[in-house]
Amino acid sequence: MEPVRLDRIGVAEAARLAAEALKRPGAVLLLPTETVYGLVCRADDAAAVAKIYDLKDRDRSKLLGWFVGDWRKLAEYGVELEGLPSELAEKYCPGPITIIARKKAGGTLGFRVPDYPLILEILKLAGVPLAQTSANHSGHPNALSVKAALAELSGDVELAVDGGDIPPDAQGSTVVDATGNAVRVLRPGPISF
Repeated sequence: MEPVRLDRIGVAEAARLAAEALKRPGAVLLLPTETVYGLVCRADDAAAVAKIYDLKDRDRSKLLGWFVGDWRKLAEYGVELEGLPSELAEKYCPGPITIIARKKAGGTLGFRVPDYPLILEILKLAGVPLAQTSANHSGHPNALSVKAALAELSGDVELAVDGGDIPPDAQGSTVVDATGNAVRVLRPGPISF
């Protein structure tokens, strides 16, 4: 698979191609973000979600986070936003933070509003949240280029967008548990607490 170069086709065209690709059942995309390269798919596409787990060799008990364009709409998906989750989202979204909140039906969901025009435009065009995770095998360092990510993941993606190389000191998003009364940092990242 030959990646499309963001600097050649621009955000609007890359987002259009991504939204079209996401219409195909089981589609997984490799995309740049403001943190690291990521794998994304429609959050409502069970086959694509399963494919991400397989590509990463990821433990299925570790849930995938969601990219959303507007965190307030997560209430439509049964996410409890009152209190700490909404306080954190108001303060840090969009940005490099994944906020874990409770779901009304039980369990939790990690969500993130990326501060990256390409992902925000794809979210607008797709009209659904995107399941997402870093584009590397579980436990391995982050891939610093689209080429490295494709090599590690066997290139089995519907579309890859090359947004250039990631700086060597790049970190994934800060992951915080907001299900209690106080913020609990699960993974340090660009936002400190």
